[in-house]
Amino acid sequence: MDEKLTMEFNVYWALIAASVIVILSYFFNSLARRTNVPAVLMLIITGFVISFMVEFDGETLRPTLETLGTIGLVMIVLEAALDLHLVKKKAGLFGKSLMIALILLIFTTFGIALIIKFFFEVNQLEALVYAIPLSIMSSAIIIPSVANLIGEDKEFLVIEAAFSDILGIMIFYFILDSVELKGFTAISLHVVQNIGLTVFIAVAFGYLIIILIQKVTGEVKLFLPISVLVLLFATGKLFHLSSLMFVLAFGLMLNNINVFFRGFLKRYIIPEAYQELLSEIKLITLESSFLIRTFFFIVFGMSITLDGFNQLSVFVVAILALAIMYLFRWAALRLITPKQVFPALYVAPRGLITILLFYSIPSQHQISNFSPAILFLVIIISNLVMMYGLIRNGQGLEKTPGEILLESPSLESQKTKEPTPELPNPSKPD
Repeated sequence: MDEKLTMEFNVYWALIAASVIVILSYFFNSLARRTNVPAVLMLIITGFVISFMVEFDGETLRPTLETLGTIGLVMIVLEAALDLHLVKKKAGLFGKSLMIALILLIFTTFGIALIIKFFFEVNQLEALVYAIPLSIMSSAIIIPSVANLIGEDKEFLVIEAAFSDILGIMIFYFILDSVELKGFTAISLHVVQNIGLTVFIAVAFGYLIIILIQKVTGEVKLFLPISVLVLLFATGKLFHLSSLMFVLAFGLMLNNINVFFRGFLKRYIIPEAYQELLSEIKLITLESSFLIRTFFFIVFGMSITLDGFNQLSVFVVAILALAIMYLFRWAALRLITPKQVFPALYVAPRGLITILLFYSIPSQHQISNFSPAILFLVIIISNLVMMYGLIRNGQGLEKTPGEILLESPSLESQKTKEPTPELPNPSKPD
């Protein structure tokens, strides 16, 4: 086909296209579990192919990409928080994951910033603003990709990815919000005040939402807490607060009710209502995240052009950034958790957060000759490396029920789920 299709907007064509994309995404997810080929790659390639078939204005995709990415960001952080179980026996795992996520974020950011500063001759601030998105792991890709890993390997990667997302996004917006401040003291005071106020509001609203939502009656109520979280997130951004703390606090509090509702607070938990709320929120978060990720990566694939791939510097910068990423990752894993170097070394894909933050860079800090093709290469190659690592370790491939039965004498031994915590009992003293 030499010419692209040009079609007037038709609601039925739009519905057909959206339905086909969702069906394809379910198929890609199933295929990814069996082959370890990341579903994200298949979605991006699908969007890229669509861009060759249908004529559209590429600039019109950017607002759509930003909107999908922002909503996706809220859902991804909530999904990650709902996967975190705050129990004493995992304190060491949480500590290692947080340490590695923070160390890698800092060192990788400064390493990639030096590369950007050298090649594009920009100041340190602009180099850092562009380096942070490339330094953040994608929990949106990692969580589903490691679903078939077992034991501490899976838990470590999920927790590390969640911390990488949350810390990276917070640091990115802290830097942007602190641009106009002069001096280390002023910036430090701004950061402390911002975090303190945000944490206080986040915890207060977390308690309030959980207590009130249990008392809501009626069949239609699940999108109420999600809508409240999005409202808080957007309002917080307008006041330059760390809005993701609202989402993180709500998710952690909802999934760890025994940690946050102690003493007199136990009386505000209705066990039956809470259990139903938790399971339904997890389900709707999972489904919503899937839907948003699907269209986000399709639209991102459609926005890619071939213009940037004719520059040698694009490939050089991307390869050097990848080298920095994996070099620091290997060193950190060897020093902090040597038993988990493999397959963790390979599982460091970039994805939705990288793209979203890249498109969130204010115009006054944008580098005119920085090609989006660099992001595309880093995302594609890091996902291919993850695919290779999972296949090489032979742990990521989905097994058939027959294979599971042959390997184990008992179905009970296959149960690896977290034990359900005892719900707070108002009549039981602490």
